[in-house]
Amino acid sequence: MTPLAEIIAGRIRATGPITLADYMEICLLHPQYGYYATRDPFGVRGDFTTAPEIHQMFGELCGLALAQAWMDQGRPAPFTLAEPGPGRGTLMADMLRAIRKAPGMTEAAEVALIEASPHLRQVQRDRLGAINHLDGVEDLPGKPLFLVANEFFDALPIRQYQRGPDGWCERMVGLSDDGLRLGLGPVVDLPRDGRPGDVVEECPAAPAIVEAIARRIAVHGGAAILVDYGGWNGYGDTFQALRDHRPEDPLAHPGEADLTAHVDFAPLAAAAIRAGAVASRPIHQGDWLMSLGAGQRAERLAAAGDGGAMTALRRLTHPDEMGHLFKAMAIWPKGAPPVPGFDALRLHADHA
Repeated sequence: MTPLAEIIAGRIRATGPITLADYMEICLLHPQYGYYATRDPFGVRGDFTTAPEIHQMFGELCGLALAQAWMDQGRPAPFTLAEPGPGRGTLMADMLRAIRKAPGMTEAAEVALIEASPHLRQVQRDRLGAINHLDGVEDLPGKPLFLVANEFFDALPIRQYQRGPDGWCERMVGLSDDGLRLGLGPVVDLPRDGRPGDVVEECPAAPAIVEAIARRIAVHGGAAILVDYGGWNGYGDTFQALRDHRPEDPLAHPGEADLTAHVDFAPLAAAAIRAGAVASRPIHQGDWLMSLGAGQRAERLAAAGDGGAMTALRRLTHPDEMGHLFKAMAIWPKGAPPVPGFDALRLHADHA
């Protein structure tokens, strides 16, 4: 067992099985042995590679989309330019470079990074210089907010429920002779349809985070772009671990593998609307980037000598790569033009 597995096993022996949400939180954020507290997980030397690490065009296009939204809303100043879960700071660095094309935007921007890991906070300072770190979205100031969240919500702890003959039971992490294992708790009241064997996932923290972001946008102006892999209804077991760029059993090496689950965009959109903002329908990442001119940008970079631009374009946009697995959703104030590339959500539409 890893040191963190021993800690988790001791807790289970003392108080009983724990929820998947508790397990994820311990594995990712334990102050001594947690995944994000002990390593830089990004890039070829880490366990996974995010879109900003693939190529600069991703962050540039995100920044240009926010710049257009900022201009459409009358160039508010000052405003907060924020990113939750900013990794190495690569996306923010690329966005800051891109928004220089909008006169006055860089000067009006007050950068805020929402980061829980002390290790990653230092990595971000080394990359971006003196920046403002926040503990959570509730600490965002009451002013116009322009925000991008890329692969942030997939790492938030989830709870899983499996349909049995007598109803839904929560999937729990317990112990066996061989170590940690998944089992089922007692029947719970879950207002979801399903057949025996079906699994549904819920992320308790995500709607509250989106609601807090959207409420600031509804009141003060701004825009948010959320990019992650996922879908619309939360059905299916998507809990997964990635270690050294390969999938593995999520219970095998606690604290030494990245743990994620697909994002259910339906409750996020509902939370944004509940907060008084407009939410877009989630669209394929590839379609969104191409609508912003990713193809033309890649061609220009390739002509200027960037030998990896066209390969990166395929990886970011092609349906067989990240193009369809990843979705993008935007939030903006009522009465403001849509964020570039997005349309307002119609709740009766089919989002399968």
